[in-house]
Amino acid sequence: MTWHDAREIGEALFDQFGPLNPLTVRFTDLHKHVLNLDGFTGKPNESNEKLLEAIQMAWYEEWKDEHE
Repeated sequence: MTWHDAREIGEALFDQFGPLNPLTVRFTDLHKHVLNLDGFTGKPNESNEKLLEAIQMAWYEEWKDEHE
């Protein structure tokens, strides 16, 4: 997984953090969470706001399906 695998990352974050609403997670924390995922090979400096937003939205879609 790299920063461009938003859907896969979103699913992994949902699996890891379950009930946590992703819209409450700051981008700085999201960045750390992504870097700590098993199988993530992207470099810390390769992310940007657009990529983090795409990851957060993918995570939110997973969360929304479960919690709404």
